[in-house]
Amino acid sequence: MNETVYFNSVNDYNNICGWKTLHPLVSILDLSKCPPRKWKAGTTVKMNFGIYAVFLKDVVCGDIRYGRNYYDYQEGTLVFIGPGQAWDVEYETSNYQPHGHVLIFHPDLIHGTALGKTIQDYKFFSYQMNEALHLSEKERQIILDCFAKIEFELQQTIDKHSKKLIASNIELFLHYCERFYDRQFITRDNANKGILERFEQLLSDYFSSEKPFNIGLPSVAYCADVLHLSANYFGDLIKKETGISAQEYIQSKVIDIAKERIFDIDKSISEVAYNLGFKYPQHFTRLFKQKVGITPVEYRNLN
Repeated sequence: MNETVYFNSVNDYNNICGWKTLHPLVSILDLSKCPPRKWKAGTTVKMNFGIYAVFLKDVVCGDIRYGRNYYDYQEGTLVFIGPGQAWDVEYETSNYQPHGHVLIFHPDLIHGTALGKTIQDYKFFSYQMNEALHLSEKERQIILDCFAKIEFELQQTIDKHSKKLIASNIELFLHYCERFYDRQFITRDNANKGILERFEQLLSDYFSSEKPFNIGLPSVAYCADVLHLSANYFGDLIKKETGISAQEYIQSKVIDIAKERIFDIDKSISEVAYNLGFKYPQHFTRLFKQKVGITPVEYRNLN
């Protein structure tokens, strides 16, 4: 049995959970105090989000499917959802009682605020489920404290300060999440290095094939997809590991390979460019000069 629900407003989500709406644009929910979920065992519910949502799970619960991948919530896990995303939630038992806390807010809440100008910088809103943030007990308490501050404001009468104070507290919460993700990138250093090695091998294999000529230069999104990561998580991980963006890493690889191929005097610079995946040779010349300081022709003659 399948069912589809749409959360285009804070009230939409509150109604599903049986929670009172205190503010039309933002809500903090304690799921343990909500009525059990109404869906029967075996039901798959497709949840479409038009709002921002952050889920802090306190216990292991059912399977969540995002795209083709499954994610099993673990205790002390933060998952972020941005507008335009969708979940498939599979309920294994009837009258399931959820546990944990949820922060939801509508994009209109942050329009005209400092957070509204920087919300796109918090790329974890588009991470995949298996790239969730796993908290220590101390970190979890900090998150709950942030939620408590937001909830305190929701209990007050709405006035001209409410929007600014609530948005500022959400921004503080997101700053902590950035810090905790940085910690997670470090504590999972071995796994990250494995991804970096696979990225390097992916590029080597790609440029050793006919793909550049047939498809073009590999994009960050293409590499992330092959490595089964979201583009934003992959980009953040590479930046943390190497100090440069994933796009810059790809460009560096292209230039390294180009330096070798330029020495083949049986091929023109244009042929080298096409075989590397450039649609126009002048784009290759421009990138090469930007990275090396001289044009490909000058490099060939110099060496």
